Amino acid sequence: MKHLILLLVISLSTFGQQKIPYGNNPKAGHYAAIRGINLYYETYGKGAPLLFIHGNTGSIKDFSNQIPFFSKHYQVIIADNRSHGKSIDTQDSLSYEQMADDFAALLDHLKLDSVNVVGWSDGGINGLLLASRHPKKVRKLAVTGANLIPDPIKSTDPWVVELVNHMIDSLQKAPESLERNRVLKLSRILVEQPHITHANLAKIECPTLVIAGDHDVILPHHTLKIASAIKRSYLWILPNSGHSTPVFYKNIFNSTVLDFLKTPYRKIEKQARFY
Repeated sequence: MKHLILLLVISLSTFGQQKIPYGNNPKAGHYAAIRGINLYYETYGKGAPLLFIHGNTGSIKDFSNQIPFFSKHYQVIIADNRSHGKSIDTQDSLSYEQMADDFAALLDHLKLDSVNVVGWSDGGINGLLLASRHPKKVRKLAVTGANLIPDPIKSTDPWVVELVNHMIDSLQKAPESLERNRVLKLSRILVEQPHITHANLAKIECPTLVIAGDHDVILPHHTLKIASAIKRSYLWILPNSGHSTPVFYKNIFNSTVLDFLKTPYRKIEKQARFY
């Protein structure tokens, strides 16, 4: 949580820099007919598969700072989430579990047994659910700005929750249209979901890097709880950072996540805790 108020910031940060039309690239784009929708995705590079998952109201182009970097090392797979971008879904309801299962189906469509996963914001939530619901499909997982519950005290900055609730009120008063219904559905999921338990996180078998800014919209103590509940996890809190670490701290984000993906997980206990 939460991309809804970050679209302008992201657009400005990438303006004039993007040469490849990520999210609208005929050379890299495909559709997968899965689970009642046509899920749009793009692939870049060669090597071990690496799945990126964007956040609420976002799209493939949100990772324009990551795709060219990681595609030098991996086959990058990135999709427009259900009800986002070109992945049209006109159903009234939406859940994170539904989206996580979409990605599992996408991997089956691509005949991939397992992949590395990087998720940002709601994409981090989807990453946690993908790894807990389909643990054999995720080799390593990095999530930034994810939350377990929609709570304005326990997990999320209350101001952000108030902002989204105000947006929902405005949308409910607006004339009905397909776009209004879509944005209303995406807004509601921010304050009504997710509901991920520690028992869910205990099912995650892969090494996991849990990331957030020290001034993220997701409160740091909540991020710590996520890392603490995953058996093989590292925690990385960036100083002087908010929610958009993949944008404003793209270089250190990219290099740190790459190092995590490339380096075997190290269990740190007993004497190792001194080093």
